[in-house]
Amino acid sequence: MSTASPPTPTRLSIKARPFAFQLDPRRAALLVIDMQRDFIEPGGFGASLGNDVSYLQAAVEPTRVLLQAWRGLGWPIVHTRESHAPDLSDCPSTKRSRGHSSVRIGDTGPMGRLLVRGEPGCDIIPALSPLPGEAVIDKPGKGAFHATRLMEVLHLMGVTQLVVAGVTTEVCVQSTMREANDRGFDCLLVQEATASYFPQFKAATIKMIVAQGGIVGWAASLRSVLKALPYAAPLLGSLPMQTLQPAGSLPTGGGQ
Repeated sequence: MSTASPPTPTRLSIKARPFAFQLDPRRAALLVIDMQRDFIEPGGFGASLGNDVSYLQAAVEPTRVLLQAWRGLGWPIVHTRESHAPDLSDCPSTKRSRGHSSVRIGDTGPMGRLLVRGEPGCDIIPALSPLPGEAVIDKPGKGAFHATRLMEVLHLMGVTQLVVAGVTTEVCVQSTMREANDRGFDCLLVQEATASYFPQFKAATIKMIVAQGGIVGWAASLRSVLKALPYAAPLLGSLPMQTLQPAGSLPTGGGQ
């Protein structure tokens, strides 16, 4: 005789910095920011700027497991892509001229035109590809709310809380969390599921987010999140131990 699954609690307490995050499953969405080939794979936009993309690749498996847990619960998921129209009409010249690369946004690279919608490099990496029914927001800026329909999409979903993953921590992730904070959303950043080309920038950004009582939001380890989500704790066994940070800890700087 089958038995019904127990009802999901109205609040789930997640061990986090600066204090426990009270997740409301009825109001929460997972927001995965810019996990695109152009940033994560060799030959993309990130590599064209001279960055070591292996730093971002470290966030792929934790994000995949987080997605698996969230999908298993049937809760809302939103993906973003930093991208531009083929005619670059939404790419200011000030943005295109930045950096020391000989290849700019819109120029042709090994995966097509860099950061242009419809090009292979603009796609989300296969391991994290959106499933049918998951929202995908193309954004021309760093923050996901600027010049997009994200606010409308979240409003229609009834979402007031965002669990955040993606890259890079100090640019598009932080920009989006600050935008969300100003619009009344509570945001929780999952530490292993975000990365920077400069690990010390990731560490500094997380410290800024949680400072002063969570002035921008909260940060938690993937272990803490999975332990709190219904039926998700067994997924911890699928991750190498070196991938996981101790619950409640903050990453340390290093790298370049």
